[in-house]
Amino acid sequence: MSTTTTTAHPHDSMSALDVERVRAFAQHVAGLLAGGATTAMMVLGDRVGLYAALAGAQRLTPAALAERTGTAERYVREWLAQQTAVGLVLYDAHDGTFSLPPEHAAVLASDDSPAAMIGAAPLVSGMHRRIEELAEAFSTGQGIPWADQDPSTFESTERFFRVGYRNSLVGEWIPALTDTEDKLRSGCRVVDVGCGHGAPLLLLAEAFPNSTFTGYDVHEAGVQVARQRAEEAGVSDRVTFEVADAQAYQDQGVDLLTFFDALHDLGDPVGAATHARRALAEDGRLVLVEPRAADDLATTLATVPMAAMGYAASTFLCTPNALSQPGGLALGSLAGEKRLGEVLTQASFSRVERVAENDFNIVIEATP
Repeated sequence: MSTTTTTAHPHDSMSALDVERVRAFAQHVAGLLAGGATTAMMVLGDRVGLYAALAGAQRLTPAALAERTGTAERYVREWLAQQTAVGLVLYDAHDGTFSLPPEHAAVLASDDSPAAMIGAAPLVSGMHRRIEELAEAFSTGQGIPWADQDPSTFESTERFFRVGYRNSLVGEWIPALTDTEDKLRSGCRVVDVGCGHGAPLLLLAEAFPNSTFTGYDVHEAGVQVARQRAEEAGVSDRVTFEVADAQAYQDQGVDLLTFFDALHDLGDPVGAATHARRALAEDGRLVLVEPRAADDLATTLATVPMAAMGYAASTFLCTPNALSQPGGLALGSLAGEKRLGEVLTQASFSRVERVAENDFNIVIEATP
């Protein structure tokens, strides 16, 4: 007696599928892959000055751009072709030249632009270089401290977030706080927890020279960079940076205590907020600047332009850092106003109010 064995052909499984939907989804995935590759090309263009050189010219051939940047024309030609394929650079087929429109240059060519986003690109590179560590963390449930992330993460965080702080901190967020701007002008004490490289404190110190500022962070290398930034800005007489975690600093009578995109990174945000409340003066203010998010996933996905980037950063950076610390609450970077308010209420703050927002951030003020 013989038996017949049939082997399923790979294409058989396609017969039950809507081929047009498969094709459309495949095109969507191809676009995502192109986006990932383009991010690497953006980092490259930023590193070797290609965007900046294009921004300062009308139209350039690959050879002319290579000459301006001191780079090899053959490499530049391929880079320009890819950038044109995704619409970042424009190509004129009549004379073989390339250009970067002013509107594109505002986003890509300089961190000094109010619309700059190029500083975010190295963050993605850092994620790629830490995939193996994160895969292991997925298996073990263990955290990854901030200090163990790729160095490009620190560079990118400073560059990208500084743009938003420069646009909004002094001109919009400080005036929105209760009785704070006048205190800063006359002279008050400010403490920032999770200061990183110190960008917001440096901006405040330049705007309010009568006040004194102290930043705390557990990342010693980051604190050293912040001190260097203060020296370079000429504000080290009123700005200091120290290594300390969110429940170890000893300041009392603080007028303004801030967490700039930092509270959600902490393993024990309630404990950190409670410690902050004790440090505040009776009429002091606590301020949270956090990524903009709704209180539920569906609304966040529908209304927050940077949701995809935010959840990626939360997966790679924010959640692992929180899980590496005692408490391990892990709010995630898109915790939402309601959840953040609950944290502050548990820390015994009497009034919690959102006072400002934009496409990227919400600003929450709390009083003891």
